[in-house]
Amino acid sequence: MKVAITGSSGLIGSALVGALRGAGHTAVRLVRHDHPGSDEISWDPDAGTIDAAGLEGVDAVVNLAGAGIGDERWTDERKRLILESRTRSTDLIARTIAGLDRKPSVLLSASGIDYYPDAGDEVLTEESRAGDGFLTDVCVQWEGATAPAQEAGIRTCLLRTGIVQSADGGALKKTLLPFKLGIGGRFGSGDQWWSWISIDDHVRAMLHLIESDVEGPVNLTAPNPVTNQTYTKALGRELGRPTLLPIPKLGPTVLLGKELTEALLYTSHRVLPTVLEADGFVFRHPTIEVCLAAMLGDDEAA
Repeated sequence: MKVAITGSSGLIGSALVGALRGAGHTAVRLVRHDHPGSDEISWDPDAGTIDAAGLEGVDAVVNLAGAGIGDERWTDERKRLILESRTRSTDLIARTIAGLDRKPSVLLSASGIDYYPDAGDEVLTEESRAGDGFLTDVCVQWEGATAPAQEAGIRTCLLRTGIVQSADGGALKKTLLPFKLGIGGRFGSGDQWWSWISIDDHVRAMLHLIESDVEGPVNLTAPNPVTNQTYTKALGRELGRPTLLPIPKLGPTVLLGKELTEALLYTSHRVLPTVLEADGFVFRHPTIEVCLAAMLGDDEAA
């Protein structure tokens, strides 16, 4: 199987490339430099250019490109970059593969659970309504940019991804230091729901979807979302550290700004992977305790 991947240098993309090559498949990375190697395809989403010939005959395309949501404070310029880095790259990929003579059979295109509303304890599935606000708008436009591929008959999966758990990057890695120092705690009441997925299950789910018949929105979240308070206690237990004191909202707000802090830490998304499980996917890390033990090195619980 030959799979082309955008965003291949990121946390998820790097893991996917490794998994594909480890299983004997060919992973082709889309890169922005002018002299691509034998396993690379040159593209520039900002300029709207891509080596379309290099995509002829690939079996699948996985589109993961986009500027980091929580990497910097949200200025107007940063928000514009977050949106356009997703919509431009997705539109370019979708239009390009739609025009190929030998089209891929499937496009997996990233999105996020921020598509859904901040809904408290309400259970959210792929059938749930869209929310409102900046990140919902990003997800709606991001998913909409896949339209040329869908209209060309390419099976398209919209990957509404939760909080990816990996010791190598993302939210868990950023959280580890304060928890190891014994100063980690819940955010506010801790009642907000966090829907998460291990990096291993995320990659396995993508491989599953490449060979599946599923199309449309797919929640890439574990089947057991937890409240922030439950997550905090589980991480503290895994690290053997206390988690008694809540973290005042002022700290993250000063660091990240109010809008980003609310979006990342205090929004409640209780999301279930209804489509994945109905399609027969079995999670390796179904609970946060099993996930954290696996990610942080307890092989017996993995």
